[in-house]
Amino acid sequence: MGRVAALGERARVAGLALAGAVVLVADDPEAARRGWRNLPDDIDLVILTPAAAEALDQGPATPVGRRRLAVVMPP
Repeated sequence: MGRVAALGERARVAGLALAGAVVLVADDPEAARRGWRNLPDDIDLVILTPAAAEALDQGPATPVGRRRLAVVMPP
């Protein structure tokens, strides 16, 4: 079974580490895209902040051959 990651601004994702999520802080769009590209292979679910989700829609984000479920936090 894969793990869960949270990607986005520090203030919105930091607390998810207490629930066992891998936290990837991304305070700007490029950091969000870099964080997505560098997710560990065993991550199956990614919780995105709205800003991170928007950043991923604006650039190449998904590595070929790897699919993950992504959900976006409410604003």
